[in-house]
Amino acid sequence: MAEHAHSDEPLLQTPLHAEHVALGARMVPFAGYDMPVQYPTGILTEHNWTREHAGLFDVSHMGQAFLVADDKSHETVARAIEALIPADVLNLKPNQQRYSQLLAEDGGILDDLMVTRVGAPGHEGWLYLVVNASMKEQDYAHIEARLPKGVALRRKDDLGLMALQGPSAEAVLARLVPEAAGLAFMMSADVQIDAIWCHVSRSGYTGEDGFEISCQGKDAPALWNKLLADPEVKAIGLGARDSLRLEAGLCLYGHDIDPTTSPIEAGLIWSIQKRRREEGGFPGAERVQREIKDGAARVRVGIRPEGRAPAREGTIITTPDGHEVGIVTSGGFGPTVNGPVAMGYVAKEVSAVGTDLHLIVRGKPLPAKVAAMPFAPHRYKR
Repeated sequence: MAEHAHSDEPLLQTPLHAEHVALGARMVPFAGYDMPVQYPTGILTEHNWTREHAGLFDVSHMGQAFLVADDKSHETVARAIEALIPADVLNLKPNQQRYSQLLAEDGGILDDLMVTRVGAPGHEGWLYLVVNASMKEQDYAHIEARLPKGVALRRKDDLGLMALQGPSAEAVLARLVPEAAGLAFMMSADVQIDAIWCHVSRSGYTGEDGFEISCQGKDAPALWNKLLADPEVKAIGLGARDSLRLEAGLCLYGHDIDPTTSPIEAGLIWSIQKRRREEGGFPGAERVQREIKDGAARVRVGIRPEGRAPAREGTIITTPDGHEVGIVTSGGFGPTVNGPVAMGYVAKEVSAVGTDLHLIVRGKPLPAKVAAMPFAPHRYKR
């Protein structure tokens, strides 16, 4: 797993740390936290369980925060965040969520994040942000330094966050909170589960239907155990989280996207709504608009190695005649596709699905093909 903490820093713990230990999890350092990489049944079983039933993930290490406008105006807070990201936040409906990226002045990606327009009564002019664990301190500092007067960032380090993912997720959650079944993809609601306040969004990082559930950290163990009590639900560690998101063709920050990649190179144009593409007004807009018009020189693609050997991050990609054209940014075994899968960046001229490539693994060229992503079909509830 990536994002290892420096060994000289004490590891942080999520509110669910004791639950993982009690379940026999193998704990590893990840983004400064002591996190479960797998439980005793192992990554393969956890991956398949999530695709077939419902997996429960602790993602409390992620950064949760609110952006709040003093004048209680959605337009004020939306304009403040739109100066930093390329998504259309102005036209979000209450309780609607969007995926976006914090961009540098040159259009490189500083982090990716989720932005939700808070719909709770009395919270007009509030946005709820979820950022990556490995980047949260940098993100918060970056945002705070660029906010206009009258808009404040409020960190919520006391919240827990868990994800319930898989084809059974809806039925499981509906047994506890019937209104959850009615949520559309990328919409959210504030609900009570046994007197525990929760913010539930229909979203996730596996390609499956599912929910992300925020609650007070002190309530997280009770909620976790209530969900795990359902026979359809098993706890899933970071190992399977990575194989699931890789099969779903989803980017991992610091690997598939970073300050050297633009949203267009990364294939994230879908996350930049038409108004923002046309108007700009975000960092790096000039580059992003140019790449939309002319195409990026390199693009993120899916790759299927032939044979059984996985291609890992950092593997050099060449044409069959040995000309270097790119690099693998994520790779591993895809249990659902029953073979190795990878993604990486290649020159535009060799990016068409079906293009033959070579991957240089341990000094030997292994044949591979550019493949369509996702490798496993998305099953979101649109």
